[in-house]
Amino acid sequence: MLSQTPKSVSQMIAMLKEKGYKQTDKRRDLLEVFADEKRYLSAKEVQESLKDKYPGLSFDTIYRNLSVFAEHGLLEETEWEGEKKFRFACSTDHHHHHIICLKCGATKSVDACPMDSVTTNMDGFDITGHKFEIYGYCQMCKKG
Repeated sequence: MLSQTPKSVSQMIAMLKEKGYKQTDKRRDLLEVFADEKRYLSAKEVQESLKDKYPGLSFDTIYRNLSVFAEHGLLEETEWEGEKKFRFACSTDHHHHHIICLKCGATKSVDACPMDSVTTNMDGFDITGHKFEIYGYCQMCKKG
């Protein structure tokens, strides 16, 4: 995991290359989809957006690359409705969570963290992380 997320697709490609991954046009284009969208996307949505440029690009190849990007901190992943979705990792270094629109996948940062109020005795349990997301509908999706 990166300590600071790269800010551009070029920086992300360079980081992947440093980690031993080949620099390919497909990988760059996969990342560009997220740079243009600014929301959570499924692998199917990514495949749909790249189908004209790469008609034979398989779902498995896309999913495998998205998982590698998430593993290295380039993308964040979440799951809802039984499907993994991905978005660019936030460029902010401070701890926060997200509100996610269930219709369009738009996100908004929330600085509050429910872990701040956890006062229960953990009985020696070492917490290594947590995940908290709020789901609903954005202003645009509520209207439509």
